[in-house]
Amino acid sequence: MIKYLVNKLFYAFITLIGVVTVIFFLFTILPGDPAKMMLGQNQTAEQVEAVKKKYGFDKPLGTQFLYYLNDLSPISFHSNSSNDYTHLSPNKYNASKLFSLGNTTTVIKTPYLRESFTKQGKKVTEVIGETIPNTFVLAVSAIIIAIIIGIMFGIISALYKDTWIDKSIQVLSTFGMSVPSFFSAILFAWFFGFVLHKYTNLEMTGSLYELDDFGEKMTIQWKNLILPALVLGIRPLAVVIQLMRNSLLEVMGQEYIRTARAKGLSEYQVIKKHAVKNALNPVVTAISGWFASMLAGAVFVEYIFGWNGLGKEIVNALNTLDLPVIMGAVLVIAIVFITINILVDVMYAWLDPRVKLS
Repeated sequence: MIKYLVNKLFYAFITLIGVVTVIFFLFTILPGDPAKMMLGQNQTAEQVEAVKKKYGFDKPLGTQFLYYLNDLSPISFHSNSSNDYTHLSPNKYNASKLFSLGNTTTVIKTPYLRESFTKQGKKVTEVIGETIPNTFVLAVSAIIIAIIIGIMFGIISALYKDTWIDKSIQVLSTFGMSVPSFFSAILFAWFFGFVLHKYTNLEMTGSLYELDDFGEKMTIQWKNLILPALVLGIRPLAVVIQLMRNSLLEVMGQEYIRTARAKGLSEYQVIKKHAVKNALNPVVTAISGWFASMLAGAVFVEYIFGWNGLGKEIVNALNTLDLPVIMGAVLVIAIVFITINILVDVMYAWLDPRVKLS
């Protein structure tokens, strides 16, 4: 297990380096001057030069990339000169000094994702920290819906194979997989939030936290979670139904299932204790992949429903070319993908003893 985790972490590190390299050079070569984006319309040449020097935009591209890696690294090196970009400023870095050597100080710190271009110098970590909990709540709610309903309908579909019940479930799941999320979001918002509003009491738009009627404090509005969670859960729900059905049918034909029946176990016991657990392997993989992708795939759903999450923040950042926010969000999503993939491999070994971590 330890050797496996060390190998996985090594490959995860290599993958992250690749992701960081791609997003840095991809967004750095975009047209536009970051310094002018930060200053807005009323800037002078002196102000532009000062901003470029402060954020290292006046350096060659390779040097800027090394600065970016240094900002992201938990162990980093900083100049003692206040005129250098890498100066250990408490306004930028949350760091603890390890040791100093000449004009360079080595520290251990939290990754620095830099500052937003459009939010008056607000740190990207603060922007992501304010939005990702809402996206996490939305993704967890959607995946719970997909898991509970998908596994249940998948089992029913397998047990009633080739009957009208099975065919009806297959038609609905196929339809769910084929409909784009943005179309479902618009349809659900219009139908349940507008047409049936007096019956559902649901709004077309709304986030998890909203001001109360007196405008004094933020309150949790759980009803605003219903429609976006349903829409976001439709496609993974359809995938889970299909996978659970096919996997359970395959498992039910295995030799050990026939052995369990020969021992006198009831059909309910055979399905519960033997068949379902082993049939969950492909479902776990699909669920984990969908959960990670939901952090990125919730972009359209959050934007249409006005849900103040990471997806909506990415759209706003793209509209304003707020590059640090976009880069930071992509990096966070990549870390989530990698972490979930490692956890899924561990869960594989727990669900199926035949699978060994190596």
